[in-house]
Amino acid sequence: MKRFIYILPVIFLIACDGPEPRRPIRATSGSFISASAQRNKELLNREEKIIQEIIKNDTLHHYLASASGSWYYYSSINEDSDYTPLPDDLVTFKYNLVSLENDTIYSMDEIGSIRYKVDKQELFPGLRNSIKLLKVNETATFLFPSGMAYGYHGDDNKIGPNIPLKSTISILSIDKQKENIDK
Repeated sequence: MKRFIYILPVIFLIACDGPEPRRPIRATSGSFISASAQRNKELLNREEKIIQEIIKNDTLHHYLASASGSWYYYSSINEDSDYTPLPDDLVTFKYNLVSLENDTIYSMDEIGSIRYKVDKQELFPGLRNSIKLLKVNETATFLFPSGMAYGYHGDDNKIGPNIPLKSTISILSIDKQKENIDK
């Protein structure tokens, strides 16, 4: 019996290992994310080749590359001003959306004038960044890869997924906010 008293605590200590964590039924690796990133890189490379071909064939305009990943040329330049919109400024502008094959998707008349508070309202990324490059009374045409346009989702209307776009943007007015007046 004495042996049993000594053996019993040893058995309890061995048996009380602690809770065993549940293992996932199916473990996934990051392969989906890696494959998705690779597809996006390939899509961007294809779209950039198309855009570079358009730029190469357009000998009438001098294209500039923006820091955000679009390309553009000016149709009209305002030499009298050096002020570009800053966050919180109210900008009135017009724009259109055209396919890279020059098929009109949305005309300026169809869209109309837009009043936009810089960086405070939703616009597609390319348009949001492009507005900050232009001064009042300037017009420029931008070429956007699909990631800078409506991306993989489209606009649920006329623009499908992964469609690169061309847009002509005209800044009609810029109402500076009080914090930006001194700048």
